Amino acid sequence: MPDSALRTRIVIVSPALADANNGNWQTARRWQQMLAPHAVRIVREWPDVAASRQDQVLLALHARRSAVSIAAWTAARGAAGLALVLTGTDLYRDIHSSEEARQSLALAQRLVVLQELGPDALPAPLRPKVRVIFQSTTERRALAKSPRFLRAVMVGHLRDEKSPQTLLAAARLLTDQARLFIDHIGDALDPALGDEARATAVACPNYRWLGGQAHEATRRRIQRAHVLVHTSRMEGGAHVIMEAVRSGTPVIASNIAGNIGMLGKDYAGYFEWGDAAALAALLQRCRHTPGPQGLLAQLGAQCARRAPLFDPAVERSALLNLVRELLPAPATKPSDLPGKN
Repeated sequence: MPDSALRTRIVIVSPALADANNGNWQTARRWQQMLAPHAVRIVREWPDVAASRQDQVLLALHARRSAVSIAAWTAARGAAGLALVLTGTDLYRDIHSSEEARQSLALAQRLVVLQELGPDALPAPLRPKVRVIFQSTTERRALAKSPRFLRAVMVGHLRDEKSPQTLLAAARLLTDQARLFIDHIGDALDPALGDEARATAVACPNYRWLGGQAHEATRRRIQRAHVLVHTSRMEGGAHVIMEAVRSGTPVIASNIAGNIGMLGKDYAGYFEWGDAAALAALLQRCRHTPGPQGLLAQLGAQCARRAPLFDPAVERSALLNLVRELLPAPATKPSDLPGKN
């Protein structure tokens, strides 16, 4: 039998493609690579021009935004082979307000969440079909960081869900901290937030808005920073958190479920979502309490304990297990039945 006959045809539906340069696209592209040698294509909507009866598995990102594709797949072949990957806006907003999103939950054979608290956001009857798959990234060597100053970096496009206003307000509170620097990476998807970032850069010499950056350049900045700041009000499982953890860079994050599900319930680097003063205080503690007993060292040790969760081998194994669950069981030949020889 030729190898092509043994390959599973998998479709990943991602409303965000390469031009979006965001976490959803990174997930889709990474999964395409991890699922090789299966035949995997990434599309914005199914059925696409390459769709055929040979498609066996559909992995759909977003309950609401992929609802049309999910409904079309179900109409063509039922729930078999269909997994819905739930994002932060799905779990913490859309499934509570969108009938399309709730219908997607009901139709899927499997539901995938990207952090360990994700199942808690779903109705209890749906939880048996939930699978947790932590996202992953390659490990990078932890770099020695200068004790003379502290550099924080925040990565995320400027939009409401990422709460960049919290960082901007914290930067203004830290204007007199000459050796505490903040770099901010992300495109201004909300022009008003872009204006606010520019105004903050003028008012606060220790804050820089760097705009959008290529993924590799962003990873290098995370690797060189003393700490990553993550201020979001909703997350499904942020890429930048696991990229920081796998680079030996500690994290300061809002205490929302999506972040707690990545870093653990006992993590010492949380602040109340939207509390700029609390964020500023944590950054000052990291700056002014150096050494092995300081907060920065404590956060680094806690992140190191979580790092194995985000290993690519772990994600690939979980993803392949998911695909095996979605495929129908091989038909049993009469000669294989008990008592048949």
